[in-house]
Amino acid sequence: MFECWRFLQLKLLSSWLMQQSLVQVSWILEPPEGERINIAVFHPTFGASYPDSPVKGRVTFTAPTLDTPSIQISDVKMTDEGRYICEYATYPTGNAQGITNLVMLAKPKNSGSPVTVVAGDKSVVVARCESANGRPAPKIRWVTSVNGNATMTTTQEPDNTVTVRSDYRLTPTPADNGKDISCVVEHRTQAKPESFPMKLAIEYAPLVSIVGYDNNWYMGRTNVELTCQAKGNPIPTTITWRTLTGHMPDTVQVTENKLKVLKVDETVNTTFICEVRNRLGIGKNQVTVNVREPPADPSNAGVVAGVVVGILLALLLVGALVAILVTHSRRQQQQQGYRGNQKSGVASDIKSRLFGSSKASKNGNGPPGGNGPSNNNGPIYTYREGVSGGGLTEKAANHGLLSTTPTAQDILLSGEMDEAERRKFDELDEDEDERYDRFTAAGPILQLRHHDDDPHQQQRYLDDDMESQRDGSVISRTAVYV
Repeated sequence: MFECWRFLQLKLLSSWLMQQSLVQVSWILEPPEGERINIAVFHPTFGASYPDSPVKGRVTFTAPTLDTPSIQISDVKMTDEGRYICEYATYPTGNAQGITNLVMLAKPKNSGSPVTVVAGDKSVVVARCESANGRPAPKIRWVTSVNGNATMTTTQEPDNTVTVRSDYRLTPTPADNGKDISCVVEHRTQAKPESFPMKLAIEYAPLVSIVGYDNNWYMGRTNVELTCQAKGNPIPTTITWRTLTGHMPDTVQVTENKLKVLKVDETVNTTFICEVRNRLGIGKNQVTVNVREPPADPSNAGVVAGVVVGILLALLLVGALVAILVTHSRRQQQQQGYRGNQKSGVASDIKSRLFGSSKASKNGNGPPGGNGPSNNNGPIYTYREGVSGGGLTEKAANHGLLSTTPTAQDILLSGEMDEAERRKFDELDEDEDERYDRFTAAGPILQLRHHDDDPHQQQRYLDDDMESQRDGSVISRTAVYV
């Protein structure tokens, strides 16, 4: 039964006794509890003797002589544990003894198992581990992630072995069901600790949930589905679908834990309830469906978007065409106005350059005998028909020139210059102005006087004020008479 000692052989070396006179040798058992007991005696004359003892019938001398007074015990039991004393009776020195201890080991029987409990609010035993009939007492520990505690009990067996039992306790919840827990037993007779992995068994009524509703059930939507999911221990046996009103819509099909709506209509606008049963009770859950209006047709939305984009592109194109036409019309109007005003507007431009343009002011022209630039404060004459006194009228320089009636010189220039020559005239206008500045900067600028002035003086002014042009004509800088 015990895988420890099959026999015990005790030897006592007694070489030192050879110098003494040996009379007798005795073996004495001193148990852990109780009195000393003689178990074997050998006398050279009378031989071996085995008094009454717990080992009688199982103890013998291996070689019954005073030289080797060893004994052996067969079929060793746990009660054989204790101190064994070998005692010599000698002459003339007296008694002498030697002591040895017999330690009995018993390999325990280990086991572990979960305890099935119902979820609740009280602490109960959920797993148990036991190490029975071991010698010495084994050690038990628990390995788990659940929050609980262990209790330990030790029992002394009649055969001098020990049984140790450990219970793991916690307040069970449905979430603890199936969680891992292990008990580990350590003992001197084992090469390594022995482990017993287990899973907690917590029973509870079904816990139910419904999945599949996406809050987007609209009129006309097809093949939508609800799934009733349930957890329970024991495993749920019955699943039932119903509505809050008690009437199941005609478009609904129920297959075990699935509820399928073939087509969503106003009758589906209700509350669906799923009930699940097991041995411990009923669990249920519900979902309320809100049927929505159907969404806009994506194809129509695409058409509308395409129409809008097309209209925008057409408007952009029309705007571009209008801008081009307006620009072209303005250019034509400008060209027609330029050609139509060759005898008036162009002459007016020429007069403007000849009689007080901004560039003339830039040339530094001033009154006769002056050194600074012209301020256009001198008298300027223009021709008006029907005006007495020769047709010339005086106009203040700061009020500008009248250009409504062209002069003879303007008409002459506009008749003689073609469009190419006018472009050349415009391109060279600035260079001629600069030459004019260099020409007039050396002396005073002559101006026409009234008719009552000296004729010789007027002629001198006219001679000094004339300027040759590129086409061979001569133009006065100050005024033109018609």
